[in-house]
Amino acid sequence: MEKEKNTHLLTDQDIYLFNEGNHFRLYEKLGAHPAEIGGVEGTVFAVWAPNAREVHVIGDFNGWDKGHDALKERGSSGIWEGFIPKVVQGQNYKYYIASKYGDFCAEKADPMALATEIPPKTASVVGSLDYKWGDEQWMKVRGGANGLKKPVSIYEVHLGSWRRVPGENNRSLTYREMAAQLPKYAKEMGFSHIELMPITEHPFYGSWGYQTTGYFAPTSRYGSPADFMYLVDCLHQEGIGVILDWVPAHFPSDAHGLAYFDGTHLYEHADPRQGFHPDWGSSIFNFGRNEVKSFLLSGALFWLDKYHIDGLRVDAVASMLYLDYSRKDGQWVANKYGGNENLEAIAFLKQFNEVVYQNYPGVQTYAEESTSWPMVSRPTYIGGLGFGLKWDMGWMHDILRYFSTDPIFRKYHHNNLTFRMLYAFSENFVLPFSHDEVAHGKGSMLGKMTGDDWQKFANLRLLYGFMFAQPGQKLMFMGCEFAQGGEWSHDRSLDWHLTEQGPHSGMQNLVRDLNKLYRSEPSLHELNCSANGFEWIDANDTQQSVAAFLRKNEKPGEAVLVVCNFTSVPRHGYRVGVPRGGFWKEMLNSDAQAYWGSGMGNLGGVTAETVPSHGKPYSLLLTLPPLSTVFFKCCE
Repeated sequence: MEKEKNTHLLTDQDIYLFNEGNHFRLYEKLGAHPAEIGGVEGTVFAVWAPNAREVHVIGDFNGWDKGHDALKERGSSGIWEGFIPKVVQGQNYKYYIASKYGDFCAEKADPMALATEIPPKTASVVGSLDYKWGDEQWMKVRGGANGLKKPVSIYEVHLGSWRRVPGENNRSLTYREMAAQLPKYAKEMGFSHIELMPITEHPFYGSWGYQTTGYFAPTSRYGSPADFMYLVDCLHQEGIGVILDWVPAHFPSDAHGLAYFDGTHLYEHADPRQGFHPDWGSSIFNFGRNEVKSFLLSGALFWLDKYHIDGLRVDAVASMLYLDYSRKDGQWVANKYGGNENLEAIAFLKQFNEVVYQNYPGVQTYAEESTSWPMVSRPTYIGGLGFGLKWDMGWMHDILRYFSTDPIFRKYHHNNLTFRMLYAFSENFVLPFSHDEVAHGKGSMLGKMTGDDWQKFANLRLLYGFMFAQPGQKLMFMGCEFAQGGEWSHDRSLDWHLTEQGPHSGMQNLVRDLNKLYRSEPSLHELNCSANGFEWIDANDTQQSVAAFLRKNEKPGEAVLVVCNFTSVPRHGYRVGVPRGGFWKEMLNSDAQAYWGSGMGNLGGVTAETVPSHGKPYSLLLTLPPLSTVFFKCCE
């Protein structure tokens, strides 16, 4: 590679910003950077270890000898640095750290490593970010594609199990093999974005990436940093945005990682009531420490800068906001006002969103936040946390509870359908059916549906239709689009053979057509985050378990009518009020034969009658198929 021209060398200004908590590009300064100094080729190393007595670089180049290649401390900054000749890209290394306190000595991976060995090996690798991008056109327009008024439909993917290679010991696809398949499939299915479960390096594959050790390194399980860049590039060239799961809430306690890094609790709180997570057995970042904030903020901007990522979905936000999250009395420490709010984490999240949007205004940030914390997706200058969007976990739980209920009894649970509209515009929402709903013993989406086999598929088609009709952006985990039969497992491929069977193929056709309709109809996406985009026609037909509503756009008079029949009983001659006369075309019917439904419907559409109903001057006399969502639009 071409050697860097000493731009990686630490300056006093870098150290000042780092110690202040305002250095956002530490990856350009800390870590391992091949360089040429005084005509000698080698690598500059720099690592933060303020409580170390000695720091040595050990690796392939010195036989892992702890007595060679010592780094020197840079004043009182806590940073150790040094140039080691003849160390080149691709060589493995670690830091050998001897602490000032006690007898602590440890071999630690580089927190700023750009690449790593393939797990279970744990060494860092002198990496390169050299890559020639071909996504210039996407980068020019992505701000529009990511906007709140755009038809964002997200396909969540776990790279290790989307597809596997049966003839080669069932191995996962590489980044480049994935690049040959995933972008085309996502485009064909009509998804606008891919969300990748964490690809940051993690030692335990079964953590799905949520136990991160390498915040600046894509996992080497599937290839090199350049290979991952190639995957992102190919997605962009197909017009698909890339969202990355990012985990600043906690990190694992593996011996080679961040925990107890220099013989002290450097990155984490020392008090286990603040620094240990009881749910995940992991360490919690000390968000009040400036250097930790610089590390994490740099980790966020790194993926936007070097990997052209279009959005960051922050995992487990609720666990960051509350000091007593998943803790009993006596197991947590109150803030200075006596409350359970984590003031330092709140300040960090606000700063994170401000820094991201200031530097990359074309991206979005997403919060997985499962409580009623106010203004998660509102600007910081009015008191919000500053996220672009928030996952609507409440809707997801309500709607899945409803669909697990026998249709005979759904009339007693109608509020699970309608309650969301009381708060739907308090945040900018994403409606998620994520990996968490098809793992941990929860079964598959299809398995959650009630009834016999036909009714299960019909219920799921109805659910997807209702989801795409609701205000908010959409997210669907891989396999849900073709009704994966069994629970997802990270150790095997999705059951792609099911797509050759009628009902599964029909489900795939439906999701493809829902995405197409969602994109083509401004009424279904333009006002996703505005109350002006939604109007109930009838929210109260509990006895027949029917819901009817309008979705609108910014043009007066345009609307899409959505009518859902949540029972297995067909409704003939069902009258629904509409605002306009003329012919209302049946745009999509989840019960169509192409989707493996019964084929019942309205023969292409219905002409409005001058019979007032539901407070509207006109009405339609409809046939509502069993367990169906039907979309109509006036085409005068």
